[in-house]
Amino acid sequence: MANVTLRLFASAREIAGAGSITYEADTTQELLTRAEGDLGERFSEILQISRIWLNGEPLEGDSPITDGDEVAVLPPVSGG
Repeated sequence: MANVTLRLFASAREIAGAGSITYEADTTQELLTRAEGDLGERFSEILQISRIWLNGEPLEGDSPITDGDEVAVLPPVSGG
């Protein structure tokens, strides 16, 4: 399994109480499932409407991950 950093922004960061969490996982789906288990239902809801990025690139679907990768959860942000 790879050591991967999950970067959290906006409401995802508020729910986690931290800007990043390190996990061991082999795929992005495995990583996000572990995070959902740790962070609960509110995080799961935010995850459904968030953009997910892998190493600075938009992620579509599941992807293998390796040591040192970064997965970012970017919820929608409103303001004015």
